[in-house]
Amino acid sequence: METDSISKTSQNGPADKIGHSEEKQPEKATILQKDIGLLSGISLIVGTMIGSGIFISPKSVLLYSGAVGPCLLIWTACGVLATMGALCYAELGTMITKSGAEYSYLMEAFGSLVAYLYSWTSVIVLKPSSFAIITLSFAEYTSAPFYPDCTPPLVVVKCLSAAAIIVITGVNCLSVKLANYVQNFFTGAKLIIIVIIVVAGIVLMAQGKTENLSNAFEGSSTSFGTIGLAFYNGLWAYDGWNQLNFITEELKNPYRNLPLAIVIGIPLVTVCYVLVNIAYFTVMTPSELLSSSAVAVTFGDRVLYPVAWLVPLFVAFSTFGSANGSCFTSGRLSYVAGREGHMVKILSYISLKRYTPLPALLFNGILAIFYIIPADIDTLINYFSFAQWAFYGLTALSLIVMRFTRKELDRPVKVPTVIAGIVTLVSCYLVLAPIIDKPEWEYLYCAIFIFGGLILYFPLIYWKAKWARKLMRPITMHLQLLMEVVPSEKTE
Repeated sequence: METDSISKTSQNGPADKIGHSEEKQPEKATILQKDIGLLSGISLIVGTMIGSGIFISPKSVLLYSGAVGPCLLIWTACGVLATMGALCYAELGTMITKSGAEYSYLMEAFGSLVAYLYSWTSVIVLKPSSFAIITLSFAEYTSAPFYPDCTPPLVVVKCLSAAAIIVITGVNCLSVKLANYVQNFFTGAKLIIIVIIVVAGIVLMAQGKTENLSNAFEGSSTSFGTIGLAFYNGLWAYDGWNQLNFITEELKNPYRNLPLAIVIGIPLVTVCYVLVNIAYFTVMTPSELLSSSAVAVTFGDRVLYPVAWLVPLFVAFSTFGSANGSCFTSGRLSYVAGREGHMVKILSYISLKRYTPLPALLFNGILAIFYIIPADIDTLINYFSFAQWAFYGLTALSLIVMRFTRKELDRPVKVPTVIAGIVTLVSCYLVLAPIIDKPEWEYLYCAIFIFGGLILYFPLIYWKAKWARKLMRPITMHLQLLMEVVPSEKTE
């Protein structure tokens, strides 16, 4: 394990002091606490999934699908696919009750190398760039009302985005319970705006505004690659269905709450998304929807005129809550990768006072701020999805592999193998279709970056270079003292 470099500089000096003053304190081990129940689990799934996607992606899904009918079918199919993927993760999460989601499952099925490539790609690029994309959406919606006649200046959007990253990271560093309260509040807020849009759409349909839904398949796209891109953008809105698996160790009764939260949360989001899209088409023609810079705001201006300001406000709430959920789970991946020796050991340390993975959260936040500097949301979504779905497919494949290689493992939830097979095949399609249809250098750069991680893997992790340990030991000790963090205790 790479940086066993660190002597366990355990600042457990305070432990003695605390032991005299309070009886309960010594019983609380220095580990991530099991503070997350069923409601918070559902809030994390729903709150992370319903973020900026449904308010931005409708344009992209319609653009690539070509007509209203295929657009609605793709939104439904994306929900079914997300549910199937999440069912696979329910089996994996109850079979391997470690945090880290894909990382832990790939480690068990394929070994250290594949798990490392996932952690390298996700910790350095996928997770912080996703966090950055969501906060950029938050900044766009927050600043839009102050610039009614023009697009908000880029510098304003990026500064707001950076401020959101700092606030959210700070909240998550302070307390797991506080982060949960924030998540529950903003999940409630986003469900309110979804209900407002859906009810408005139902009223308009009752009034006969259904002309945009007739001849729904006229002009449909038949291109192999463009349909793949439509799925990319739809699935971007559904991304988050695997978030609970990142925090399995912090779930109360994971064998019950993990599958139950998945079964309740994802179908709820699917129904919301399809109804919201139908509501959009009662007010806007396909061309109007494509020309809108903020679909949900345009809908609000036309339908909720006296209180149209509610829409950007609640959309900002929605994106903020989604960013909070993304930050919460991203820190856990860095923490687990550090614990297993695939990232620097300091990332696996826990705040002595607050029981949060403070170094991992700060690392993710700092990287996210760097990613907002050159950000182009559409490009980031496409390349984010390309790499992410490669790992989703490998994870679904790991379920099939472990049916043969790890038969001894207890499986409280067992899904049909055919579901894992479908998720694997669809993942392959989503990775390969856009590359075959329209090859671009960016896909090659993405692959080079993923496999470029091997340059660090062999000397630092496989061969455990002594010079790396000597270099990291003093750095780790100083950071440990600065942040007041300690290695987590092993409690089996």
